[in-house]
Amino acid sequence: MAGSKWYVVWKGVEPGIYSDWISCKRQVDGFNGPMYKSFPSREEAVEAYKAGPWDYIGKNKIDGKKTAGAGSACPNKNTKHSAAIIYPSLSVDAACSGNPGIMEYRGVETETGAELFHKGPFKNSTNNIGEFLALVHGLAMLKQMNSPLPIYTDSRTAMAWVRTKKAKTTLKPEIANPFVTELVARAENWLKNNSYTTEIYKWETENWGEIPADFGRK
Repeated sequence: MAGSKWYVVWKGVEPGIYSDWISCKRQVDGFNGPMYKSFPSREEAVEAYKAGPWDYIGKNKIDGKKTAGAGSACPNKNTKHSAAIIYPSLSVDAACSGNPGIMEYRGVETETGAELFHKGPFKNSTNNIGEFLALVHGLAMLKQMNSPLPIYTDSRTAMAWVRTKKAKTTLKPEIANPFVTELVARAENWLKNNSYTTEIYKWETENWGEIPADFGRK
């Protein structure tokens, strides 16, 4: 039986229309520059496939209007403007009790919430450090898997640190957890010695709610 979503692959191993995510995933995983998106009905998928990707990738229809943004595969029905969310994707987040305090971070599948990695808890660290480590961990994992998935983070600080390849933390060395300090150094070294094509997007908490990787401790 066909699934509730239909997937269009404009650019992949075998372009076409697929009735389940597993079949679609086979066409895009490891493919250089895939172009694909999901639709709620077969009719819409057929129309989109015939029209081509340019009216759908990078644009989203909300109330009949097109808005700039990334293409969405599977909108979250619980959010008002969720059409901009890209599925499949990786979401990362961190939590810290105190500042400094006990920190941990993780990465999950954005659509399902399935946990892909979880590190910590670590004493004497900060939330910003955890967000940075989570983002770099995700980048390294996706590169190792040769995966085209994008990453979501709700931390502008982590995004800035990744861009500059430097964790500009104000945590004093004599207070910081030595093991976490080593993890940060490794993350910075990875960024300086590796290139990647992964797209990093800011999670829009105001519109979409908490990021799926959130620890739910607010």
